Amino acid sequence: MKTDTIINRDALFALRELPDESVHCAVTSPPYYALRDYGLDAQIGREDTPEQYIEKLVAVFRELRRVLRSDDTFWLNIADTYCGTCSKCSYTDPKNPKGRNGQSVFIARQAAGCKQKDLIGIPWLLAFALRSDGWFLRSDIIWQKDNPMPESVKDRPSRCYEHIFLLTKSKKYFYDAAAIAEPIAHTTAARYKSGRGENHKYAEEVPGQGKVQGINRARKGGYYDDALIPTIRNKRDVWLINTVPYKGGHFAAFPPKLAETCIMAGCPKGGIVLDPFFGSGTTGLAAKTLDRRYIGIELNAEYCALARARIGGVNI
Repeated sequence: MKTDTIINRDALFALRELPDESVHCAVTSPPYYALRDYGLDAQIGREDTPEQYIEKLVAVFRELRRVLRSDDTFWLNIADTYCGTCSKCSYTDPKNPKGRNGQSVFIARQAAGCKQKDLIGIPWLLAFALRSDGWFLRSDIIWQKDNPMPESVKDRPSRCYEHIFLLTKSKKYFYDAAAIAEPIAHTTAARYKSGRGENHKYAEEVPGQGKVQGINRARKGGYYDDALIPTIRNKRDVWLINTVPYKGGHFAAFPPKLAETCIMAGCPKGGIVLDPFFGSGTTGLAAKTLDRRYIGIELNAEYCALARARIGGVNI
């Protein structure tokens, strides 16, 4: 199987041509529902209803599950959409007819069970549908951004995060926790050094727990010297990663650090990373940086050309 390749095809049909259990890891961000129009007949994201959108993605990711190895990890970045009032559907800015970030005329005017201005809940609708289809839903990671796209809203908080779901094909899978471990907090190091006294607020049994947890048992004096204090902790499920500018013509490129974090944790060195919605090639760029191979699938020929100029590889 060829790697470091970019396949210019519809994701579902391209995946059907890949062999069973041939890929170690998948990292992707599909087009979000009702937010952008890429001008292609077979594009995903412009369906009439959220249910149709979810159904298409479930079909694509079912084929992806076949292609992934049994010890795979699948990292899925997805954001939500509001059920709109359509009060400005006919308006376009003369200076930016497709919007500053490539947005087109909004189509999410109705969704089953939603009123106008309701949050539809796309990420969790998709996550639950994938779980029902056979995936193991292992984690909901919050991708927090300190520099999110501004929103001109006055009746709710501005959005500054998206979801990354960690899904797997099996109960047991490759996951390198050490590769993405975080430094421990200074307060944690101080606690290791000082211990906990008899008057510590958790030193007694907590109602409803049955017994005192080991970490909360009273200890006299310091019980770790500097050489024994751990310096790292398991990575938490809120990742603060800012967006970065991309000068190419793709409006929805996610930052390389996001893809790198997923790949370091979920793909062994030398393994193959697959992105069925390749876009400008961020996943492939991250894979090459980290000594992994990649396969990208992208419907838009212009984006395939952008990705190839950005990271190299072969278009097929």
